[in-house]
Amino acid sequence: MDRLACFGNDPSDKPPCRGCSSNLVEPYIKCAECGPSPFLLCLQCFTRGFEFKKHESDHKYEIMTSDFPVLEPGWTAQEEMAVLEAVMDCGFGNWQDVAYQMRTKSKEECEAHYMKNFINNPLFSSTLLNLRQIEEARTADTAIPFKPTDDPPRPTFDSLLSRDMAGYMPARADFMEEFDNYAEWDLKDIDFVDDDSDLLHALKIAVVDIYHSRLKERGRRKKIIRDHGLINLRKFQILEHRYPKEVQDLYDAMRRFARVVGPIEHDKFIESHALEFELRREIGRLQEYRRAGIQSFCSAKVYERVKHVREDERRKRTMLVDVLQYIQDGRACQQWLSKQADIDAGITPVVITTSATGRRSAPPLNLTGLPGTEKLNDREKELCQVVRLVPGAYLEYKQALLNECRRQGGLRLAQARALIKIDVNKTRKIYDFLIKEGYINKT
Repeated sequence: MDRLACFGNDPSDKPPCRGCSSNLVEPYIKCAECGPSPFLLCLQCFTRGFEFKKHESDHKYEIMTSDFPVLEPGWTAQEEMAVLEAVMDCGFGNWQDVAYQMRTKSKEECEAHYMKNFINNPLFSSTLLNLRQIEEARTADTAIPFKPTDDPPRPTFDSLLSRDMAGYMPARADFMEEFDNYAEWDLKDIDFVDDDSDLLHALKIAVVDIYHSRLKERGRRKKIIRDHGLINLRKFQILEHRYPKEVQDLYDAMRRFARVVGPIEHDKFIESHALEFELRREIGRLQEYRRAGIQSFCSAKVYERVKHVREDERRKRTMLVDVLQYIQDGRACQQWLSKQADIDAGITPVVITTSATGRRSAPPLNLTGLPGTEKLNDREKELCQVVRLVPGAYLEYKQALLNECRRQGGLRLAQARALIKIDVNKTRKIYDFLIKEGYINKT
């Protein structure tokens, strides 16, 4: 039996026990013959002789534990990992909090052990240096590979396709305008000569280093664009629209984090939330069936069909509210019925006019059930009824006029008409109302 250390203290870092599915707590057992995925068992399942598929109770096994010294006696492997995590969480030098998070060592012990084994240890320092050099070599600024096609598109300058592709030119595998496009200007007049002073030479070297850092940032941004498929912006937006509205909002909020994770991980994250949304919606639908007393999917189909019919009837009743409120006006009632008959027949409705007054004035708008009505006060509701403006549009126009008034310090009628593109008479009524109520002021 071998004693092997685990790679983390968090139980979520390890897979669960294959026997009872509980979180593994050290020490636990790893089968030495089953693989390639590790077959792990807790001590209780191991003592019962748990067997599963190809795993048998007489297989060779290893005891997984970190309860053994690594760098010096008195410090187990688990404590070594704990002190590294505590320094990472609390910061180097904050030994009081490090010891509080460790709970098994004092701050003097934590400081002395860390300085001896991780700072002043020549072997460990050289290992860190080698790891840093390997990482820098791996992430060095190199050309981003581009797989050419037989006939890459060559969009003309400032064309629609060129704008959709963010100025990318496939034939050159590069962008028409780079990030930090004028970074080379700082180098165009630099010339290294033999009689430069040490200070001047160092300044020129620093400028060149800054330019190299800009080139690395260009390469990083290009890699993000290509890895995540952002070159064809329109295609990317079409792919976004396949998600529901709630998932699209999450996509927009999490897009900024795509630069720190790979494209596959980012897509998995979004897809998992899309799946969660679908599951929640399905659960809500099943809960609705249960509240309605539905016990089979056949009954659920009948319920959905009847529900749609009921919603259609409710919409039709809502459309008749205008007529029912003004039923005493026979001419207006007849006009509304004729208009609805023309709409149902697929004919453009004709406005009924009179010879004396021209076009007949429309009845006030009924706000019952319209979104945003609850956000209006009584005077605003009266305005929307008279002007025949839905509450949502009124709130949008009101906010736009308020913002412009705050920005300009006042607002004229001409500015209001230029800001909201609706009927000028409606604009004037809204403008006069906001002036009267004190929401805005004239310049």
